[in-house]
Amino acid sequence: MKTISNAKFALETLLTAAGFFTAIMVNLAVPQAAGEKIKDYAAGPVMLDFNALYRYIVAGIILIFLLSGVFAFFDVDRRVKYVRRTPFRFVLGIALALWDILGTKYQVLPMPFFPGPAKIVETFLIEPGFVFENTLYSLRLYAAGFSVGVLFGVGSGILIGWFPKVYYWVAPVLKITGVIPAVAWMPFALTLAPTPFTAAVFLMTMCAWFPIASFTAQGVQSTARAHFEIAKTLGANTAQLVFRVAIPHAMPQIFGGIAMANGFMFTTLVMSEMMGQPGGLGYYIQLSRVWSAYYKVFAAIIIMAVLFSVILSAISAVQSRVLRWQKGLVK
Repeated sequence: MKTISNAKFALETLLTAAGFFTAIMVNLAVPQAAGEKIKDYAAGPVMLDFNALYRYIVAGIILIFLLSGVFAFFDVDRRVKYVRRTPFRFVLGIALALWDILGTKYQVLPMPFFPGPAKIVETFLIEPGFVFENTLYSLRLYAAGFSVGVLFGVGSGILIGWFPKVYYWVAPVLKITGVIPAVAWMPFALTLAPTPFTAAVFLMTMCAWFPIASFTAQGVQSTARAHFEIAKTLGANTAQLVFRVAIPHAMPQIFGGIAMANGFMFTTLVMSEMMGQPGGLGYYIQLSRVWSAYYKVFAAIIIMAVLFSVILSAISAVQSRVLRWQKGLVK
């Protein structure tokens, strides 16, 4: 296994901070040549403009990476992974500095379509409460759609994979509906559902059903007959064969289906919010676009990216925990 010396690790950690520190210094040193009036906003007990908030955010990013470096220092595998990503983090900081110069300071990029990063974070000074409310709405809608989609997909997948008669009747329907984009059901959902919220949950369930049910059914059907015979020899009944043999065997496929469906559900979530929801980040994007406030559009997109990354990390952590028996078997 490759090892990283303490000196090299310290150098790589400093290199990580150097890129983002450059972004802070560029924002401080380069004057606001675009002639834009900079407004101060009340952020709790202090007054901030968008450049100051941007520098605080970048400093927070530096702190996060430094703390993750300290966390990785005591583990050989994490240390190698941390060092491997150092060039990317350094370039990301330099890219922020260049974007700040072109988009915020001199505004040579087409405006207002490509604002700088400092201008984007002004959104959180102008209307932080409204952004927070729409973020919570998106999270609530996603949680409802994800829960119903996973339960319905896994449940129907187990039935399809275990019972031949269910497979005979439901599998063709699953294959037909699986190729239809979820947004195609939107007119029916908005007409028949009692509220826009339930309509969006229905759309997310529809887009999640095909991959989750298909992968789950394949996992159940691929369980070796020898496993069932051994379980029967030990006295297992039908319920135990399903829940103690078939479903554990199908867990890798189930998580594969959930991972695939997660991206579809997030896309459907945003599209449904842009086309009929009373709130959410998609609704916020649509509202900001109407007023040509594209810096707010970028802010909402960044929030979406962060949320999606956190959700994927959470699903990956649960998967690693549930499938910890695979460690050492799957490379």
